[in-house]
Amino acid sequence: MKPPTVFLGEMTNTELEQFLEAHHTVIIPVGATEQHGPHSPLATDVIIPNEVARRVAPLVGAVVAPPLPYTLSYPHVGFTGVVHLRIPTFMAVIEDLCVSFATMGMKRIVFLNGHYDNTYAIAYACAMAAEKIGKDVKAFPVNYWDGMPPETAAQWASLKKGLHAHTAEVSAIMAINPDLVDPEKLNVEFPNFPEYTVANIGAVHTAYFFTSPGSVYWATRSGTWGEARDSTPEKGEEYLRVSVQSTLDLLENIENTFKAMPVRD
Repeated sequence: MKPPTVFLGEMTNTELEQFLEAHHTVIIPVGATEQHGPHSPLATDVIIPNEVARRVAPLVGAVVAPPLPYTLSYPHVGFTGVVHLRIPTFMAVIEDLCVSFATMGMKRIVFLNGHYDNTYAIAYACAMAAEKIGKDVKAFPVNYWDGMPPETAAQWASLKKGLHAHTAEVSAIMAINPDLVDPEKLNVEFPNFPEYTVANIGAVHTAYFFTSPGSVYWATRSGTWGEARDSTPEKGEEYLRVSVQSTLDLLENIENTFKAMPVRD
């Protein structure tokens, strides 16, 4: 007998039809194909949200669609292995997926994002799709880290602690598949930014993320932003745990907000 699965791509069409009789939520992991330092795989931003989605799906009655590996990686242009789409192309893909999943019968279309640069493009694409998918269908992005309490988030990622190919990401990959990390190449590197203050954080953010393609390439030699040498599978499992809880909390709060928002029919 075929074992049950949460992955849409592993289902038959009749299994999916049975799922849709009672459930109407699909989670689409969205990542990137780009460098993650000399130690971690190019698909890091795909692997982590896919694993978070796998753990979340049975708790919310969802299926997990095949992930999107090619997205927006313009800050990493210059490094070998970066494969990315133009923003209009990426947004068109998101919009078409919204329509396709809505036509299938999904009522909640969740883009579980593992790559910060994708966030706003996904949100605007979902908004563009809204007129086509109907009022009863909601499509939206969720960054798996956004539901963490501030003190929890600060333990894993910050401008000073690191944001890319650092302990949190590397440890998560170690927990999922340790063979994908080269422990002999774990390193530490920080961009040479001014001292972080409330007054200049906007300037640092703009100069690093919103400038011409290749900002990460020009700001780092290795592609790592942060400390990675203390990465362990145990830390990775804890990071995945808090990421799952973060996602669950976000989904619950988003749903409650949908219900509370309308003041007009």
